[in-house]
Amino acid sequence: MKKFLTVLFSVLFLSANVCFGINSYDAYGQKTGSYKQDSSGRITEYDSYGRKVGTYKTNSSGVTTSYDEYGRKTGSYKQDSSGRITEYDSFGRKVGTYKTNSSGVTTSYDKYGRKTGSFKKDSSGRITEYDRYGRKVGSYR
Repeated sequence: MKKFLTVLFSVLFLSANVCFGINSYDAYGQKTGSYKQDSSGRITEYDSYGRKVGTYKTNSSGVTTSYDEYGRKTGSYKQDSSGRITEYDSFGRKVGTYKTNSSGVTTSYDKYGRKTGSFKKDSSGRITEYDRYGRKVGSYR
């Protein structure tokens, strides 16, 4: 789930360059955490108790880097000209990719190209996450 949210908030929302706060919920509607963007564009992730989990920063080259609560790099994300996002681990090894279709559905794939899940944003701004079988995993608003 964290991978989805990193891509979603760091790449898609940072392009808007505005401050925001979003809560995440599980499939049963229980709050699982929150994300807040500051005026510099950095996103901080919190767990359901409000404890800091990590941060995400995007540089001028469009690379988003994720850090844990202690500031250690945990991975990075890069979007190419076609809109495809490639995820890398902390050592720079490819972990997976994310592709968005014309209907606005973003699908995630592992490093071997196998589908791992998807998410869709509706007209109200609510984002619903699904596993690779199409079952609802959670939502964000």
